[in-house]
Amino acid sequence: MTKPSALPLQGRHNEAAFGILGAISTSHFINDMMQSLILAMYPLLKGSFHLSFGQIGLITLTYQLTASLLQPLIGLYTDKKPQPYSLPFGMAATLLGLLLLAYAPSYEIVLLAAACVGTGSAIFHPESSRIARLASGGRHGLAQSVFQVGGNTGSAVGPLVAAAVIVPFGQHSVAWFGLAAVLGIMLLVQVSRWYATHHIAGGARSRPPVESPYPRRVVLGAVAVLLVLIFSKYFYIAGLSSFYTFYLIEKFGLSVQSAQVHLFAFLFASAAGTILGGPIGDRVGRKPVIWASILGVAPFALILPHADLFWTTVL
Repeated sequence: MTKPSALPLQGRHNEAAFGILGAISTSHFINDMMQSLILAMYPLLKGSFHLSFGQIGLITLTYQLTASLLQPLIGLYTDKKPQPYSLPFGMAATLLGLLLLAYAPSYEIVLLAAACVGTGSAIFHPESSRIARLASGGRHGLAQSVFQVGGNTGSAVGPLVAAAVIVPFGQHSVAWFGLAAVLGIMLLVQVSRWYATHHIAGGARSRPPVESPYPRRVVLGAVAVLLVLIFSKYFYIAGLSSFYTFYLIEKFGLSVQSAQVHLFAFLFASAAGTILGGPIGDRVGRKPVIWASILGVAPFALILPHADLFWTTVL
């Protein structure tokens, strides 16, 4: 007698596995919400451990280094040797980071917690993106949209959750969000079983390498430009996300909770831009969207220090 599955794991060939897409999107929501909780906790951590802004920046650097630098290395390894059960392991690393953050007795443990959350994110993203494509049934755009909506929504919701729970109940209340991480682990175990069945046990058909029609020098130059653009964008976003709440509290006298609501508005707008960028790029071209998204923020950033609270939120 077979056990009923919690997710519709099987599907006919060339049909999207919407149960898997829903599970991986929900897990992406949980993963990215945990990340944004760290940002939202900065005012609380600064007061609890008497941190300088340099030390706050080091927390961001620790998280970003583990999340960003490990991710391509893990992706390169899993391209050659897929690891379906790495997904729940990644969420477990995030759970460990949350528990360390909730009960951190010192600044050094806070850095270790940030590294654990970053490592969990680095493990999660390559394989989860691969699974979203595998479960698409050929509808790759739809699958990636569903996957990205989960992550973008989670990033935006984190500050609201922090304002509602962590600020009034304190640092230890972060441990409550471990329940969400446990839910994520349960979902990802199901997803990993599906992945192992469809990709590993079934044997993924090897595809011949696709040769670029452009010379190698042109391709390397284009990749270098993209890397510089992406670095500049995320350097700006990471800096603003890390210190935006402090800026609002210092300049406009907002409470921590109110500042976190404004951080939610910023992250929500960023998430909305990510979702809208794809369809706009399909209509007007990818290059104009890329350049506009990078260079278009410069005038607003220059005006920001001279704006009142309303226009600061709008900008």
